Amino acid sequence: MTVFHFTGIKGSGMSSLAQILHDSGETVQGSDIDKYFFTENPLIERGIPILPFDPENIQPGMTLIAGNAFPDSHPEIVRANEIGVEVIRYHVFLGEYMNRFTSIAITGSHGKTSTTGLMSHVLSGYKPTSYLIGDGTGSGEKESEIFVFEACEYRRHFLAYHPDYAIMTNIDFDHPDYFADVNDVFEAFQSMALQVKKAIIAYGDDERLPKLQANVPVVFYGFGPENDFAARNIEKTTSGTSFDVFVRNEFYHSFSIPLYGDHAVLNSLAVISLCHYEGISAELIEQQLQTFTGVKRRFTVSQIGGRTLIDDYAHHPTEIKATIQSARQKYPDREIVAIFQPHTFTRTKAFLQEFADSLMGADQVYLCEIFGSAREQSGMLSIEDLISKIEGSKLLTTEGIEELLVHGDAVYLFMGAGDVQKFQQSFEQIVTKNETV
Repeated sequence: MTVFHFTGIKGSGMSSLAQILHDSGETVQGSDIDKYFFTENPLIERGIPILPFDPENIQPGMTLIAGNAFPDSHPEIVRANEIGVEVIRYHVFLGEYMNRFTSIAITGSHGKTSTTGLMSHVLSGYKPTSYLIGDGTGSGEKESEIFVFEACEYRRHFLAYHPDYAIMTNIDFDHPDYFADVNDVFEAFQSMALQVKKAIIAYGDDERLPKLQANVPVVFYGFGPENDFAARNIEKTTSGTSFDVFVRNEFYHSFSIPLYGDHAVLNSLAVISLCHYEGISAELIEQQLQTFTGVKRRFTVSQIGGRTLIDDYAHHPTEIKATIQSARQKYPDREIVAIFQPHTFTRTKAFLQEFADSLMGADQVYLCEIFGSAREQSGMLSIEDLISKIEGSKLLTTEGIEELLVHGDAVYLFMGAGDVQKFQQSFEQIVTKNETV
């Protein structure tokens, strides 16, 4: 039996895939930098070895799965090529692996992770289901017939996949370090659409998705009455959201979800649409929707000393708006304090005004220094450029975290794709310390 070695095992997709292979009975190990990432927790729970990067980790007979963030010049990859160990990129391996199942790709500029988690949860109540979620969660059921996975458009990696079904949540301009403009993003999704084997479930109210050409049926969902699946009579409360679903203008079923915001309704509607297409009963869908508890770092709520802290991966203006909208629904009478850490200099520059506009939906805004990436450590602007566009916003450092205490029992939104969690952890320590004094 081969040993699968993951170079960059703490990456969100890599960690999930390692868990799937381990659960399926394979021997798995991996390597990464000596820095904590929340994606390592499920690896540790499974007893999967996490080693420091070292060429000596690679031994004859292994298969090396390489994270996309690491170039061919990485010492472990060089060593593998020298001794004849097979090297396969993450997205290529995943594209081959899914052929064993009825595969469902969840893709889109926003909402991939939440929708993948929701779809996995609903289908797990129907048949044994394996899944790969972009929050670092993976599960490999040995009797699985279905495989649900998050398919990322970055660098067109999802073109390694030929799924049976694809859910497309939206098309928006992101990853400006790779895509030239939104038309370039559209072309990537158009190419992906031609690779789907059975059907596409697409957000029909999107400006661009209805223009897709495909060789399979395209089923549209959304709020507009022209969609095949439409959500109507939406009622938002502090405990969740309820809505009626109409299928081609005929009432189908009423659903209640313990989730907040328009995007949660749309994510649920995407799942409902695919399940209906597969003949799954409305009663089972509703039951599973009601018991969904969310995915990691997507509106993750904790209560510390009378304060409500929310951890969210939102790192694009569209996602920030959705997160603030959700907080307004769940906590209508509370002050909303946004703590945002921009992720990458190219994204911050490309969406500078859009970031400002979306963040102004909060009552108070604190901004953290821009978090770079392995590919991009500096840029032509600083956090001060964003601060200047948001009246009353302030720079926040971990050393000055006590400043947040003045907001009392506010709702604190910690948003970003970098290490914004360190600010939340520092704040939690200050709050806990004050509570015990």
